[in-house]
Amino acid sequence: MVKTDKDFVEWTDKLACGIKIIDDQHKGLVNLVNEMFDHVSGNYVQEHDYFNRVIQEAVKYVKTHFASEEKILIATKFAGYAEHKKEHENFIRTIVENIKEYESGNRYTLSTFTRFLKDWILSHIAFMDKQYFEYFRKIATRKEDGKLSITSEDVKNA
Repeated sequence: MVKTDKDFVEWTDKLACGIKIIDDQHKGLVNLVNEMFDHVSGNYVQEHDYFNRVIQEAVKYVKTHFASEEKILIATKFAGYAEHKKEHENFIRTIVENIKEYESGNRYTLSTFTRFLKDWILSHIAFMDKQYFEYFRKIATRKEDGKLSITSEDVKNA
């Protein structure tokens, strides 16, 4: 496989919501996808070893991110919370199914799995998360630096 210096997924301001904890976690998800893609070598044994080392950590990170988002959605009384939570649950269920398929060697290569993650993350941010981005912009006040006033402390206390 020919690699370039360019990231598989590029973070842009279009993906940002203005809430530092969520933007940082979204950047972490993008970095995770890029790291996984960097390990696509075409060598099944190497890819499988890498996958086995990182997948549980990746799932844990995604669950932590979803929990943060959901706490903020609850704390801000976002009307689309139930639908958003269901989307998260469906994603986790799909990931677990994909992991089982990958581990059994039946369906996915690391490349296919990574592309699935990329597509889901970008479409989720672009469509589902954008709904609450707009909501937050309407209800939140801005700090002097232009950021929204919802912080990680707000999430912890929600």
